[in-house]
Amino acid sequence: MVNAEVGIMKSEVRLLNLLCIVAAVVFVALAVLNALFSGNLLSTDNLFITMVCLVMALMFAANPLLYLKSEGKLLIPFRKRGELKWAATRSLPSQTSPPLLDSKGRAVPPDVKSMVANMKQKQP
Repeated sequence: MVNAEVGIMKSEVRLLNLLCIVAAVVFVALAVLNALFSGNLLSTDNLFITMVCLVMALMFAANPLLYLKSEGKLLIPFRKRGELKWAATRSLPSQTSPPLLDSKGRAVPPDVKSMVANMKQKQP
């Protein structure tokens, strides 16, 4: 049951990222078409339309790029390999400690877990 839900969520994420990429490409194409077929490229109206198209393309491209970065599939130029390994280990949850459970056996949210960890620290 849980595996089916995870599979559905992954397919939804893929579909939404694909739609965002298509929308970003369409907006970049509109900006290029505006630049190619406008009479005077440096007029206020044409610059406004071009900038709106490019900003909309950036808005739609940001979500898939951030998703790829969080999955570790986006290659970032000029980034050292040591930083990449450190970021990958930092983003993964700690597997050494067992999950903190509430009285009904449910997993405690991360913010509550961090508060409990802060309370367990010895005061000077």
